[in-house]
Formats: sequence, structure tokens, C-alpha cells
Amino acid sequence: MKKEMERFTISLDADLAQRFDQLIRRRGYGNRSEAVRDLLHRELAEEHLAHAEDAEGVGVLVYVYDHEDRALSSRLTRKQHQGHDLVQASLHVHLDRDRCLESVVLRGPVHRIKPLAQSIVSESGVRYGQLHMAPLMVGEVHTHGVEEETL
Repeated sequence: MKKEMERFTISLDADLAQRFDQLIRRRGYGNRSEAVRDLLHRELAEEHLAHAEDAEGVGVLVYVYDHEDRALSSRLTRKQHQGHDLVQASLHVHLDRDRCLESVVLRGPVHRIKPLAQSIVSESGVRYGQLHMAPLMVGEVHTHGVEEETL
């Protein structure tokens, strides 16, 4: 089903327009409209995640930790098990003799995902951690102008 499109005009100074066109080329957008739509989707998603109390989301938590601390591995695993209904999958990578990287895919209420992620990242021995979130907004279809059939 094709969505109805609405046109609007924006004015940019020449330098900003040139930098925007360079960004469009680097990222492979077909035109300015596609790029503006993506920027708007991203900003609206961030706004939704930050302010909607009942927001549902998916996230990927990536963290690097000290493998030599055996108790840390157990604590991290225990935390994932405590959030078992949020954890969809995890990947464990041995970076070197002392460090491991884990990537955990989380899905559920944002107000539960964020505290779980923070509790993992704040563990002593976790050297780096970051959560990347995306909202699950019911009914939203992102097509880049390509028509998609509704199932």
C-alpha cells in the first residue's frame, strides 16, 4: 500500500546545503527527500524512546570486559538470566587473552531494557559498554519510497 506523500520546502544556506549533499552521497541516498525522511525517522524514534513511558524497543548492548575475573563472567551471565524475558540472543567473542566482547540483543519495554543494560555496563571489570536502541512503533513501515505489500 502506497502512502500519501506531503511536500514541504526548507531553506538552507549554501554551505549547509553543500555539506548535506556530501552526506547524501557518502551514505548512498538517492535524493535529498530520502535523507530528510531518514533524519526525521531517527529523531522521532529518539524522541519516542526518551519520552513514551510505554515504549517498546529493541536494543543491542555491546560491552567489553576482563575475562580473567571469573566472578565477573558469572555475574554478567546471572544478570542476563534475570532479564531472560528481554534477552533474545547473545554473542560472546574472545578478543585476546584478557578481554571478551559480548553483544546482547534485547527486546521489550524500554523502561526495563535500559536499567538491565546499565546494570551490566556498571559492573566492575566491564571496560566499555553501550546500548543502541530502536523503537518498535506499531504500524510504522519504513520503505525508502519503495512500495511494500501489507501482510
